[in-house]
Amino acid sequence: MADLFGTTLQILPSRKIVGRVSSLFAAPKDNFVTADVEQLDLTFEGIRGDYHAGLTRRSGGREPWYPRGTEMRNERHISILAADELETLAKAMSLAEIRPEWIGANMVVDGIPSLSMLPPRTLLFFEGGVTLKVDGQNAPCKIAGRSIAERAGTRDHTATALDFVKASKRSRGIVAWVEVPGIIRAGEKVDARLPEQWIYPG
Repeated sequence: MADLFGTTLQILPSRKIVGRVSSLFAAPKDNFVTADVEQLDLTFEGIRGDYHAGLTRRSGGREPWYPRGTEMRNERHISILAADELETLAKAMSLAEIRPEWIGANMVVDGIPSLSMLPPRTLLFFEGGVTLKVDGQNAPCKIAGRSIAERAGTRDHTATALDFVKASKRSRGIVAWVEVPGIIRAGEKVDARLPEQWIYPG
């Protein structure tokens, strides 16, 4: 507990959670849907040759405070999902499965509870030397929902896309950017180091 301007503030201490990389995926330059790979070759621009690679990107619907297409820093190098959250999401949408590559995942990590709730500034230290910094949750979008609809073969693609946006809120994984580049391989251990956390009192 801390006293800030007369307000009692609860500060949660930093901590570490250990997980493991279960699968890796990359996307071609012209499509966000990914395919299984054995390793990710990371530079300061993200995954070498990947759809989301680049030091900068163009703003979209997630950044309504900018005119669409504004060049901005790319904080979305890597999309990270959890298998248990995908299973829960599939059940919520009455689907047999949702595969990570359908919604553009680059990595599935096991062993970290409530992966999508990892706070911004969490550092992910991989066994092979790579470090990723979590930017935050990956907000759901209708493009990913439509990709699910097409691959799951649902009757109403529009309804499925909208259902995905609603059902996956705060459980669609996280996005991260490359702080220390290198190679990540499937099966690697990853240490998630969460920063101190608090709610800004206003």
